[in-house]
Amino acid sequence: MNLFEGVRVLDLSRMLAGPYGSLLLADMGAEVIKVEAPDGGDPMRVMGPPFLPDGDSAYFLAVNRSKRSVALDVTTPAGRDVFLALVAHADVVWENFRPGVMARLGLGYATLAAANPRLVMCSISAYGQDGPYREWPAFDLALQAMGGAMSITGEQGGPPVRMGLPMGDLAGGMFGAFAVAGALLRRERTGRGAHVDLSLLDCQVSLLTYLAQYFWTDGRVPVPMGSAHTSVVPYGALPTRDGHLIVAVFAEKFWGAFCRAVERPEWETDARFATNRDRVANREALMPLVEAVFRARPSAEWLAQLHEAGVPAAPIQTVDRVLADPQVQHRRMVVEMDHPRHGRLPTLGTPIKVDGAMDRPVAPPPRLGEHTEAVLGGLLKYPAERLAALRRDGVIT
Repeated sequence: MNLFEGVRVLDLSRMLAGPYGSLLLADMGAEVIKVEAPDGGDPMRVMGPPFLPDGDSAYFLAVNRSKRSVALDVTTPAGRDVFLALVAHADVVWENFRPGVMARLGLGYATLAAANPRLVMCSISAYGQDGPYREWPAFDLALQAMGGAMSITGEQGGPPVRMGLPMGDLAGGMFGAFAVAGALLRRERTGRGAHVDLSLLDCQVSLLTYLAQYFWTDGRVPVPMGSAHTSVVPYGALPTRDGHLIVAVFAEKFWGAFCRAVERPEWETDARFATNRDRVANREALMPLVEAVFRARPSAEWLAQLHEAGVPAAPIQTVDRVLADPQVQHRRMVVEMDHPRHGRLPTLGTPIKVDGAMDRPVAPPPRLGEHTEAVLGGLLKYPAERLAALRRDGVIT
């Protein structure tokens, strides 16, 4: 699957939001050249624990597969010149420095566009390239807090809780990849490049979706509800004899089937529970009844009955069970990579399947500067003497 075959991305990003987005592009066939500082590279290379036996970071391994690494000091005049030469051969520059850093390096969008008018540049930052918070530093936790996610996560009345998945960062990578795809499509039609200004806070606000509209409609500030839903009953995690499972009666057609599956047909004819609106209004009456019923039997028994009735229900799986799940395995969401130092290692597959293709070969993350000579010598045609001089001056490694 090579939706981005022939697209060359210069990736200056580090940490998670940037590398995750460029990973999505690499998974879809783009050539992603990770441009890293020679003195250590992406800080995620040493983020841990856990680490592989030789000290490689599992964190770095997770979001940098199928990329190439060029160790280049873009803070030096010579390094800047090399980067501009690479820009002339690139389709995308992908970066997540704080606003203003690229311009201070002499690599602002105007300079890059002068070298390549068809270039698409995606700048991912915490709060955007303008506005009163422009200079504020932030990571995932701050974005979840600022964007409202932490105010609605957890149990009602409990302390603020971050989402287990780092959606402050991951959403930025997904929106960024989506925006780059759109900018490349526009370029095909108009010949013009683009500068994408992506704020991680904007992404979090966008994800509020119906919750924001609820507030504008009734003036009520959303609060944590655990796994429940403010507009649907029953919906959430239910305790069983041996654990929990989730049930989602999200459409009216499932209510009667649910009542029959749990052997309480009288609920279907109870006026208090006749419609979802009634059930929401009488949540405090219904949910204790439902919970009492589910506590009587084990999860597997309830799941079998609910599935037989066509009612949406599922177990709450731990990460180890997810990775071993037969549906996940069938869909090739766990694949293997051949690592030169560690042999065959499992890694996540791509959720994007096109024309029947379930995945493409996965290459291991690059060593720092692994492809410096190949890229500069092959793409830019730098002779060995020039490469040696750049290495001697500390510009490349």
